[in-house]
Amino acid sequence: MQLRTFGRTAMQLSALGFGCGAVGGIMVRGDPADQEQTIARAIAAGVNYFDTAVQYGDGESERNLGRILQRLKPPDVVVGTKVRLQANEFGRIADAVTRSLEGSLARLNLDRVDIFHLHNAITETEGGSALSVSQVLGDVVPAFERLRQQGKIRFLGITAVGDTAALHQVIDARAFDSAQVVYNMLNPSAGEELPINYPAQDYGRLFDHTKAADVGVVGIRVLAGGALSGSAERHPIASPPPAPIGSAISYDADLERAGRLMPLVNEGFAASLTEAATRFALSHPAMGTILVGMATPQQFEDAFAAVQKGPLPKAALDLTSALQRTFSGEPR
Repeated sequence: MQLRTFGRTAMQLSALGFGCGAVGGIMVRGDPADQEQTIARAIAAGVNYFDTAVQYGDGESERNLGRILQRLKPPDVVVGTKVRLQANEFGRIADAVTRSLEGSLARLNLDRVDIFHLHNAITETEGGSALSVSQVLGDVVPAFERLRQQGKIRFLGITAVGDTAALHQVIDARAFDSAQVVYNMLNPSAGEELPINYPAQDYGRLFDHTKAADVGVVGIRVLAGGALSGSAERHPIASPPPAPIGSAISYDADLERAGRLMPLVNEGFAASLTEAATRFALSHPAMGTILVGMATPQQFEDAFAAVQKGPLPKAALDLTSALQRTFSGEPR
């Protein structure tokens, strides 16, 4: 497994991380034996980053990951979890952040987590469950820093969703060590200019900002919630189709556009659209580790095999760009 330097943290993370989210579902609704088998296999294959959150099954993902790591006792894994603040907690952010982390540590059977990510969307002004830039930098960062000083977290992170300008401001402030960034074949705008009238959120070459700030990048929504499998079929323990992040307004639109990327498979650049999407995400040099959700042990094997093939060749990336240009002008 290739290891990549993760920003300024000096950590070397596996190119493939283990996503413990609810979309694939293995760590939330999976059979305990399958959970342990898949994590043990991932560790043996060289995966060293495991990503979870309170929201994944209301703590179930953290409990299951904690149980298995306690049993396996791998020596050098990196664990990240997240806090999502509710709107009624915005007046007491420090207390809410601390309480959330304490619950996560208990479920994970850990004294500290390596990366603690803010899970809320970030916008220029507060609204709904989103936090403003000033709240993030003025309230969240000090709360995270206190927890770091107490030895309960090593590195500070954000989930980079929300308003593009706000995300740029927060990353440029250099307060965070990690950013979870949407980057996939339906929305490559974190890494490159979008074609005119492209139907997706423009993240404004966010990777330029992470690079300048030396922030490590965790690639999320690599498969667009499953749409980039090219199939509407979902495993029984997977979640229903999730709302898209950064791409089309509807999952069905994502799925339809994904189908139009099949020439990558037909011309022999990948054995499946899922493989092509996985390798596409790894192709950008800013990427530290990517998260691929899974429902079965075999889906881990498929992701691992794709990563072992390495980034897509230039000819495949050029074809991808040409196919993406056909989306321009369509409604989002």
